[in-house]
Amino acid sequence: MGELLSVERLIALGDGAYVWFLENVLVVGNAVQLVVLAATFGLAHLVTRRLRPWLARYRHQRSIGRAIEILLPLVLPLAWLGFQWLAILIAMQMLWPSQLLEIATSLVTAWVAIRLVSQLVVHPVWSTVIAWVVWSVAALSILNLLDPTIALLDAAAIQVGQLRISLYTVVKSTLALALLLWVAVYVTELFESKIRASRALSPSVQVLFVKSLKIVLMTLAVLVAVQSVGINLTALAVVGGAIGLGIGFGLQKVISNLVSGLVLLLDRSIKPGDIIGVEGTYGWVTALGARYVSVVTRDGVEHLIPNDVLITERVENWTHTSNETRLKVRLRVAFDTHLPTAIELCEQAASETERVLAQPEPKCLLLGFGESAIDLELRFWISDAQNGVQNVKSDVLLRIWEKFLERGIKVPFPQRDLHLRHAEAGLRTSAA
Repeated sequence: MGELLSVERLIALGDGAYVWFLENVLVVGNAVQLVVLAATFGLAHLVTRRLRPWLARYRHQRSIGRAIEILLPLVLPLAWLGFQWLAILIAMQMLWPSQLLEIATSLVTAWVAIRLVSQLVVHPVWSTVIAWVVWSVAALSILNLLDPTIALLDAAAIQVGQLRISLYTVVKSTLALALLLWVAVYVTELFESKIRASRALSPSVQVLFVKSLKIVLMTLAVLVAVQSVGINLTALAVVGGAIGLGIGFGLQKVISNLVSGLVLLLDRSIKPGDIIGVEGTYGWVTALGARYVSVVTRDGVEHLIPNDVLITERVENWTHTSNETRLKVRLRVAFDTHLPTAIELCEQAASETERVLAQPEPKCLLLGFGESAIDLELRFWISDAQNGVQNVKSDVLLRIWEKFLERGIKVPFPQRDLHLRHAEAGLRTSAA
């Protein structure tokens, strides 16, 4: 490493670059070719300005829309490539030098081919990164600079015990890790779509399969990338075990949530779409995470409940084995009410409400005689608790109120009768 960055070495590299520049760049033939390359690029730019708007008009057509989307970013390099080939044919006919033109044509051709292949990657950032990396390697190979570049990167190295780490191994392992992680994510997404479409698997089992597959593929990608650097996996396992033991004591809560999440997926007690109530939170489950369960309430607030809470605390699952839920509405009527009529009206009001099930039938029960009213309880069933509970209760109560008004049934309010003694009677009693 010290020899590579020594002053003598840097001066020698600078002198060699200067001599190469004089011999290969400051030459009439090469200078003319550079001018031709600039001229062809200018012509390609002018053609692109006219051609792109014309092609953009067809991007929304179903038959060729996807092809136009892929072609639009490549209009400029394709036009430039066409003008370069025309310049090469003219140079060959005139017996002029065309080495730089051929090199530039090869580079642009490689860029177009690599860019077309990279369109298979859906994510735009990954697509651009892959295109530039592959094209850089192809460009170095075309210019016969790939082997010298590898040698230069491999010379910049440090020695850690028996392990030698160079810039080349770091770059190679980074590229390998990025490629393997992308493959792992792509394969996971591919299998996830198939698993999600399966009706034979419950939602919780689908989540378990997807997460397990992702963890396995990611782990394999990291292990392969580490091994490409030359690190002994046996030693890494020993060191990783010691580090994991220390981290385990400090991350007991996190590990507890991870294990609890795995238990929830295996026993299928809670799954996406369930209506649950826990620690005062009522809502439906939207996602099962590795550390928490996402529960969205009717207010639109998303609560992230740790997995271990759902294991250790009492949880109300309204849709665990059935989507049908029974609701209760308490109400009171006056003592002079004809109870059979009031009970019948309550049951009719529930039956006429949209979301109330016809079977089991609504039932109104007499609970008892209070201090100032008769207590009733109306019970009815719904099958869509995810659409709200209080709103359907409100609809039933409103319907009962309308029916009570039509039949003259009164809803009492608390009242007291006060008996006052006459003042004079009280004085005579005191005198006696």
